[in-house]
Amino acid sequence: MRGMNDASHLSAPGQLAGLRVLVVEDRPEDRMLLVDFLTSQDCRVYVAEDGNDGYRKAQMVQPDIILMDVSMPVCDGLAACRLLKADQSTRAIPIIFLTAAVLPAERVAGLSAGAVDYVAKPFDFEEVRLRLLIHLRVAPAPVPAPAPAGSAPEDGVSAVAAGSTLDGVLFRAARKLLRERLEHTPELVALAQALGTNARRLNQAFRRCAGTTVFEFLREERMREARRLLCETGLDIQAISQAVGFGNRGNFSTAFRERFGMPPTALRQELDPHA
Repeated sequence: MRGMNDASHLSAPGQLAGLRVLVVEDRPEDRMLLVDFLTSQDCRVYVAEDGNDGYRKAQMVQPDIILMDVSMPVCDGLAACRLLKADQSTRAIPIIFLTAAVLPAERVAGLSAGAVDYVAKPFDFEEVRLRLLIHLRVAPAPVPAPAPAGSAPEDGVSAVAAGSTLDGVLFRAARKLLRERLEHTPELVALAQALGTNARRLNQAFRRCAGTTVFEFLREERMREARRLLCETGLDIQAISQAVGFGNRGNFSTAFRERFGMPPTALRQELDPHA
């Protein structure tokens, strides 16, 4: 069985020549192995030692592909991946995670964050080479052009939310996580850690982008989704209340009435008087 230091099976450089690869890895020994291999393939290699450093260097370098460890201090690979995918300037760059993890749930978490693949540790460099080739043959999704000056911001948020400032990137990445699990009320510290930042900085980004705190924003998103479900589906009100994070139908009805001036039952009746 080939080990991580066995390079005798590697093909001659050529197919990867000139490829710009960003390696984000906190372990010096793993970083050195990858850099040595990629250099032997005539790649142009850039290195970063944690997720925050990797995110900044990806913005500056605009690599063709990123090889990134999952478990790192300060800002782990999942957090960095979420930031990269929320930034218009970096979201089309393919990300391959490097990990010793074998649990399906851990791999699913990485793919959900935006990674395209995994490479297992210890490295088999023929696998590294082939996975790089596979994902470079897949054309990246086109990145939409920024909204024209003067256009209305999405969801009524400020123009900062659409930009590539750190505030905008943090806001969009957190918004995606919140929208994916509206039924769940996250701990603010845990949400911030999932993006490689802290609670104070995340709330600051929300105030600048949406004029609210994280939880004020979450409450409004829940109310909007509840109204959509009432208007567009036949789900009963108890199911809708649970889908947007209210375990108690009474609490949901009170919150809905405070936001929209009528209880959910009245909205349903207004939409379909014969129901």
